[in-house]
Amino acid sequence: MSMGQLIELKRECEAIAIPSGIRRVIPAGTMLRISQVLGSSYTVVSEIGYMCRIDAKDADALGLPPNTDAQEQRETPHGVFSEAMVWDQLKTVYDPEIPVNIVDLGLIYSCEVTAREDGGKKINVRMSMTAPGCGMGNVLRADVESKLSRLPEVKEVNVQVVFDPPWHPGLMSEAARLQLGFDLDIGGIPLTRISR
Repeated sequence: MSMGQLIELKRECEAIAIPSGIRRVIPAGTMLRISQVLGSSYTVVSEIGYMCRIDAKDADALGLPPNTDAQEQRETPHGVFSEAMVWDQLKTVYDPEIPVNIVDLGLIYSCEVTAREDGGKKINVRMSMTAPGCGMGNVLRADVESKLSRLPEVKEVNVQVVFDPPWHPGLMSEAARLQLGFDLDIGGIPLTRISR
């Protein structure tokens, strides 16, 4: 199966509508195109144009091998905790509409690791969305909490979605701007989208 190929949903499947973040059930037999496979989910677009995110655990509904617990175990870091591990995990969370991880998109405003009095680590994350009305905030927050809570020694994860200051394309990494076709801000000239 190749990206963009039209496929028939093999069974009824729960999904999250993009960008509203509303959970819905897509009926078996619905024709879909996979537009993005990043992180632990699939972004699909229906023939009539609605976009949804389907979790990897439901890959079989798309006719793909299911994501097994063993695969999740391989993706969970082991060893001695480090802040690099935290950032590596954050880079496995993707915006479902944009093929760039949330770190390179500039959505992570702060990430603080502290020691808990009773042992272990506590991680506090402040993050934003690319648009204030994006309903995917709770979904991405849950992704971050889930991935960080699996790190060794981590006992508590708090993720706050904020909109002040507002996100803008200048917060993206240079690699993300190039990948998405934005000119680099050179000499105070604002970022612009390159038309292709």
